[in-house]
Amino acid sequence: MIKNNRHSRFAAAWQQSCRLSRAISRQGIALLALVVTTLLFTLACEREPELHLHEGGKPIEIELPIINLDLDVYWNYEFDYGVAYDWRAEWYYGWDDIDQQIFGNLGYTEPHVFHVRRYHTYRDPAAPHTKVIANTINGNTFQGRFDWGFWDLLTWNDVETLDGVQSLNFDETTTLEYVTAYTNQTMIPSRYQAPHYTRSFYEPEGLFSAYEEDIEVNENLDGFEYDPVNNVWVKHLNLLLQPITYIYLPQIILHNNRNKIVGVDGSGNLSGMARTVNVNTGVAGSDAVTVHYNVRFKPNCDMKGESVDIIGGRVMTFGMCNLNTRTTRQEEETDDLTHYMDVTMLFNNGIDSTFVFNVTDQVRKLYKGGVLTIELDMDTIAVPARAGGSAFDAVVKDYEDGGTHEFEM
Repeated sequence: MIKNNRHSRFAAAWQQSCRLSRAISRQGIALLALVVTTLLFTLACEREPELHLHEGGKPIEIELPIINLDLDVYWNYEFDYGVAYDWRAEWYYGWDDIDQQIFGNLGYTEPHVFHVRRYHTYRDPAAPHTKVIANTINGNTFQGRFDWGFWDLLTWNDVETLDGVQSLNFDETTTLEYVTAYTNQTMIPSRYQAPHYTRSFYEPEGLFSAYEEDIEVNENLDGFEYDPVNNVWVKHLNLLLQPITYIYLPQIILHNNRNKIVGVDGSGNLSGMARTVNVNTGVAGSDAVTVHYNVRFKPNCDMKGESVDIIGGRVMTFGMCNLNTRTTRQEEETDDLTHYMDVTMLFNNGIDSTFVFNVTDQVRKLYKGGVLTIELDMDTIAVPARAGGSAFDAVVKDYEDGGTHEFEM
């Protein structure tokens, strides 16, 4: 298993669907050839990829349309009736060439490799998984063989990173009923809302999955439709790859900075997020951790005509604990943890200080990701006058409602 990552990538657009092959023999216990094309990933509309069974010969190749996905589609919140969430209106950090080199494209990367897990439950669709057939797809088609009976099918994307190092790990041995994705600890201390762990965890890469249960393949081909053009029997499945990691765009806006803060150490942390996710169901785990991510200091940014300095970046997480990827309303999430975001800033006298912000309300409101904004009036924050390193922690309340900040020495 490949461990540890530095950066994940975004990009837009990718595709998927399923194909099957038909019976070579319909006497006794026959075998079927199944051709599964990678499933169309779309949040804009729901497609039904197909399993194709054909009368022998070579598998049928079908060209599938590409469905573009952007953050507007992913972050389709509607906080006020009829008013869609406009993340661009509050995202002042931007995304320049340096950000792209460090973090990758702003979007989702089109996968080229996929993992498929097949579970045969024989004649009982409710039977437990007793064995798994594992395949890796290089490209967007897959051909396998299926006995008569019921099958469960799980698929998820492989990961491509800027440096070739992957943070995601997958547990497929604890149980055959589901696959668990997780990441490991970094060397960065974890001080906020992660009582079981002394260090923060790597952020996962973009992960998408689809799971279909009780796929029946029977001798009578019940539930299949004949396609005379391609000479195939077709079975429609409601397979849809969905994101099971969530994107947050944190930005700390420094008003009136005037060269008081001159840089950052490149690290940020977001606490109270899930350590794992169930790849089959998309439900996040219940174990809270602090997730580490990378940040940049960007001076002289425009915010509604005002020149401000901004510390920003991107963090990928498994979301809040117990969050279901199918959650469609804020009222459905049950998060009861406090979420802190911390960044270490460098003052112009050489002293570095860790600022900690309570972003609980923002994280809960943006339960599937979005822009996390902190605004600081640097005229209200004194330059610490002491020698030494980073023992000075500034605990700052969320400025969304014009709150005040506190310092704990």
